[in-house]
Amino acid sequence: MSLIGFVALAGLLLAYANGANDNFKGVATLFGSGTTEYRGALVWATLTTLAGSFTALFLARGLLVAFSGKGLLPVDIIADPSFAAAVGFAAGATVLLATRLGFPVSTTHALIGGLVGAGLVSASEALDWGRLGDKFLLPLLVSPILAITMATLLYPLFRNMRHRLGISHEACVCIGEELVARVPGSPGKAIALQAVPGLSIDDEAICRVRYQGRVIGVAVDRVFNRLHYLSAGAVCFARGLNDTPKIAAILLAGSAVTPNLAIVAVGGLMAVGGLASARRVADTMSLRISEMNPGQGLTANLITAGLVIGASNIGVPVSTTHVSCGSLFGIGAITKQAHWRTIAQIALAWLITLPVGAALGAVVMAMHSL
Repeated sequence: MSLIGFVALAGLLLAYANGANDNFKGVATLFGSGTTEYRGALVWATLTTLAGSFTALFLARGLLVAFSGKGLLPVDIIADPSFAAAVGFAAGATVLLATRLGFPVSTTHALIGGLVGAGLVSASEALDWGRLGDKFLLPLLVSPILAITMATLLYPLFRNMRHRLGISHEACVCIGEELVARVPGSPGKAIALQAVPGLSIDDEAICRVRYQGRVIGVAVDRVFNRLHYLSAGAVCFARGLNDTPKIAAILLAGSAVTPNLAIVAVGGLMAVGGLASARRVADTMSLRISEMNPGQGLTANLITAGLVIGASNIGVPVSTTHVSCGSLFGIGAITKQAHWRTIAQIALAWLITLPVGAALGAVVMAMHSL
């Protein structure tokens, strides 16, 4: 296989890994709140992510330039196909490892790690550390903090608006088609499940929150569900828009394909990765960070979509993972339903993503130099 072929393989491996780790993040609230089952959420995630990927053909060219490495290293270094291959393989392997372990990590972090590691081997003295901090690391640090802050501020505001409109809710526990218990005003499934202590261990209990009331003659529960689907689709769309050009930049750095073909190929492999390998990260995002109801999920999705779409539009490389997890962290903190052990494990995975990517990038680049 030619060196250009290895560049293409590295880019497509990274696209598959990104889909496997990231595809479900936008719809995690649909699955976690019981609004839909895993398969339905996965299909919706795939379709809306593809839409975002193809929209990147027109709206996100700034990220193509940012993640080609221009400005971080000399042009002759980043134009070397071996450099692009090292970055792609390093980032792809890092994300695949995290996916196997069930941790939602940032492809953006893995890419930056690969760029830094390969750059240190190729031309350590030429690496622009100032630009690395200002243009890459700072947005990645600020974005989850901003998401947590917005969640803790906006969710109480939305909850008060719901109360003022006279909208109540109840947690329902069902086994099969049978409604076993309804707990009006329950904040989540834990209290609802306590209402049915006689459940057999072999029974599969499904719990979801239903909103009660009507606004302008329309059933509120139906409106919330539709808005929740739309917000989840907006997050997936934003992820496709933001992540596709970052990965396509690997192919362009090696001059393997044209920009349009790179974006289309990456979008397709992201969809395949999500359909084939998303389940472990899906369970972590949906079930292990915090209990949630549809209103809380809707709030988290609106925050994530707004931040990521805004960042993509101005060419700022934020991480959809950090923003979406940050909004869930904030919701869990304000509702006191956060699973802090899982959150700590995810934070640790974030901390080691960049150094792992850098180490792998340096190893691959050094092997090529031998």
